[in-house]
Amino acid sequence: MPAKATSTPSASTAPASPLHAAVADDFAAVNRTIMAQLASRVPLVETIGQYIIASGGKRLRPLLVLLAARSLDYRGDQHISLATLIEFMHTSTLLHDDVVDESHLRRGKATANDAWGNAPSVLVGDFLYSRSFQMMVEVGSLRIMDVLSRATCVIAEGEVQQLTNVGNPDTDEAAYFETIQGKTAMLFEAASHSGAILAEATPEQEAALQSYGRYLGLAFQLVDDLLDYEGDAKAMGKNVGDDLAEGKPTLPLIQAMAVGTPEQVNTVRQAIRQGGLERLDEVLAIVHDTGALDYTRARAEEMSAKALAQLDALPKSRYRDSMADLARLAVERRT
Repeated sequence: MPAKATSTPSASTAPASPLHAAVADDFAAVNRTIMAQLASRVPLVETIGQYIIASGGKRLRPLLVLLAARSLDYRGDQHISLATLIEFMHTSTLLHDDVVDESHLRRGKATANDAWGNAPSVLVGDFLYSRSFQMMVEVGSLRIMDVLSRATCVIAEGEVQQLTNVGNPDTDEAAYFETIQGKTAMLFEAASHSGAILAEATPEQEAALQSYGRYLGLAFQLVDDLLDYEGDAKAMGKNVGDDLAEGKPTLPLIQAMAVGTPEQVNTVRQAIRQGGLERLDEVLAIVHDTGALDYTRARAEEMSAKALAQLDALPKSRYRDSMADLARLAVERRT
């Protein structure tokens, strides 16, 4: 299939936010390493890889690696490779997810599968996963390899679990949290945990940074699922109601069914079973009227507070301050 995209911006031009200020030099080095590690003898690999890497996003997972390591006074340079390979792992899941979800828009741009087709997107995702494991070997820590290899299995299980939940209105809150722990929070957790291991953290600090990443990832996913029903499509770079269109029973819908009237519950159940957007306006009214969105935001704030509490185990520094800002951003953002 011919590509719809004819130009590819450089990943090195990705803008850094104030959150990255504490590790600005490190982040610039990560961007350079990303471009270097995308090199391939097959031009399409580089083209698609650069396209998805440069499509925007906050680069939160590599940022977590850098902040975790620096917060414990790490002085080496392996955190650059570690942050890069974490970003490759994340990017590969995006490529695969968009194919599975048949998505056409991500961050306001055509998805790679929309531009080049499903097969190239899946295969380039495989390339990025493989490259990440090459770099993992170069980092040379068996403990980090153990954390990240386990994480890849949990992430894959989370994605499969989400797929099996599609169209199932009987999915409960416990199953929902288990799913988002796997598909989203696990890589946040692995990023902060591996950064701690690299910096030779104490057992207490290592456990704290591992938990920090987990709670942060849960908060981000909860807000993502919230914004699917109250966000601005232009700001988010995706359509409002995408989760409903795919029949995904996320927490706003689960809570609406838990507290709604029989009529409201029946409407939501049918919408989940059918997928599509025919009932979007009805469902939007229900998740507002039942307080399901407020409930989802409260759970996100709970996870953010738990993430913040973990930082007490770290010495005071601008890196710890940035991680605290990140935990607050998780629930304050609108995109």
